Amino acid sequence: MKKYLIAGLLVWLPLTITVWVLTSVLGVLDGLFAWLLSASQAVLPASAHTPLEMLKRIPGLGVVVMLVGLLLTGVFATNIAGQWALRQGARLLHQIPIVKSIYSSVKQVSDTLFSSSGNAFREAVLVQYPRAGSWTIAFVTGKPGGEAGVHLVGDYLSLYVPTTPNPTSGFFLMVPRADVIALDMSVDEALKYVISMGVVAPAIAKPAPSPLPQPPA
Repeated sequence: MKKYLIAGLLVWLPLTITVWVLTSVLGVLDGLFAWLLSASQAVLPASAHTPLEMLKRIPGLGVVVMLVGLLLTGVFATNIAGQWALRQGARLLHQIPIVKSIYSSVKQVSDTLFSSSGNAFREAVLVQYPRAGSWTIAFVTGKPGGEAGVHLVGDYLSLYVPTTPNPTSGFFLMVPRADVIALDMSVDEALKYVISMGVVAPAIAKPAPSPLPQPPA
């Protein structure tokens, strides 16, 4: 009986968690969309309130609107006029005392993480943490910069060590490259390994077959 219960749990648990996460994300987006509609009612005439209320009742409409909005924003941001407008908007935000600190920090992080030319979170490594002889998986985020990079003599790497099972929190380390072991596993595989607390281990990549000897000419 115990064997069958565990087998059934292994089937339903991943599916239930997946549905729960997707439902939660859908609920957040629909709530945000409903809030935008409610804010629009304050500036639109009363004749437009009824159609807006009908839009609130359509499930999943917030996701569709978000995807369309991201697509249109991307098209706008990739042309000359859009880039000029974004530069003017960023210049305006940098004039506001508190907003400029938050905006500039978030923009630098997002540009580093999602830039196609950057190296952040594109390599998984092994590093000794929190003490010598104890190893964990970390992700390379670049090289130390600023004043910290000046004081560190030699080849150093900036690492993000995620916690398990929640990888959104973690620790930032600056370690010599010689103390790091590069891994062949992808970032996705390493994240699965961390989130599963070492239960879901990625397969070891098979070495490339050696070329067959060529017959003498």
